[in-house]
Amino acid sequence: MTDTMPNADAATVEQFGLQWRDFDQSQVPSWELERIFDKYFDHFSWARLGENATGMDAGCGSGRWAMFVAPRVGRLICVDASAGAAAVAQKRLQPFENCEVHACPLQEAPVADGSLDFAYCLGVLHYVPDPRAALSAIVRKLKPGAQLLLYVYYALENRPGWFRKFFRFADWVRRGIARTPYGVRRVASDILAVTVYLPLARLAYLLEKLKFNVKNIPLAAYRDRSFYTMRTDCLDRFGNHLEHRFTRKQLHELLEEAGMTNIVIPTDEPYWRAVAEKSN
Repeated sequence: MTDTMPNADAATVEQFGLQWRDFDQSQVPSWELERIFDKYFDHFSWARLGENATGMDAGCGSGRWAMFVAPRVGRLICVDASAGAAAVAQKRLQPFENCEVHACPLQEAPVADGSLDFAYCLGVLHYVPDPRAALSAIVRKLKPGAQLLLYVYYALENRPGWFRKFFRFADWVRRGIARTPYGVRRVASDILAVTVYLPLARLAYLLEKLKFNVKNIPLAAYRDRSFYTMRTDCLDRFGNHLEHRFTRKQLHELLEEAGMTNIVIPTDEPYWRAVAEKSN
């Protein structure tokens, strides 16, 4: 933890404020965002929520997922530790009167304990100093039986050895880039998006069309995504010095320790996402 805010790394918070300023997702086709959203939420039960349900987007970033959730619920509380990110989300979510955006750490979310019908936290826990504390802060806000959707970076335990070696090299590069000023990180990530992300993604796209199995091609998940999304995610990945990764088993144990039950962690991409319920 830092001295300036509870369970939030100041450099990471600053990075995301600048990232969402520069990549506010306004250039991503809505169909692409919706397709990614549907994949994250494919095991989330909308049918269990009433139209007046109240939920929380824990770490809302640019608000790109909240804009798909808001029309389905009664009230959506969006929280982000970065004031810059919250400002971007506030602008994006203006059309939705049932949305409110707050710039604060998760522990300070203006939500009463035991009051939420659902919550989701996508791509956040792996960027906080203490993921367990962050998860506990979210779970405390849930009603008994309420749903929680999580997405965290996976530990590559389901990949072959050569793939993990490729990742270790990429992670070494990340650690170097993440120590540089933001402007350098931005340029370096764009170079990587052009020279690594784009070629590998398009190779996977072509091979899939030729009926090859592309599961273990690095960055194959981007085969049907725009270059803008690649640039965004490359900056996300290589611009941050703090990163946790979880095995599927570790994620399951993390949720159990937080008081969640009926845990579902699908074995397909994106790795790892999980849906669980707060114990009664």
